Amino acid sequence: MPKLKTRKAAAKRYKKTGAGNFLRHRAYKGHLLRRKSNVQKRRLSLTLTVAKGDSKPIKLMLPY
Repeated sequence: MPKLKTRKAAAKRYKKTGAGNFLRHRAYKGHLLRRKSNVQKRRLSLTLTVAKGDSKPIKLMLPY
């Protein structure tokens, strides 16, 4: 069986943890930051784990 290719767009967005979960960044931190409060910007900087139902297609995109 041939080797699977990694989807590079997914590799830049998600990071795999040791337990097999995936980490992602929050949205809405790319622009229009002047009107957002410092608390909101700080919370948007945090990473969080991907939901269980969304991790299966990501696992197919990041085989290695």
